[in-house]
Amino acid sequence: MTTTANTNPNGLTEMNLLHENLARAQMSERLGEAHQLQLGYQLARARRLSRKAEQAAQQARLALARAL
Repeated sequence: MTTTANTNPNGLTEMNLLHENLARAQMSERLGEAHQLQLGYQLARARRLSRKAEQAAQQARLALARAL
């Protein structure tokens, strides 16, 4: 008795295609998550640098006020 698998022209079974589609969807989701994390890190870094710049500007104003 022989059984045949339901295959597409490429020879992959429909189950394999489902697994490939699932893997692609999961990879896409992970890439999206990584991108969001990267944006968050960049935003946090920009805020830190902004605070440092504000502190430096404040110190410069104070130094100028003392010099006058």
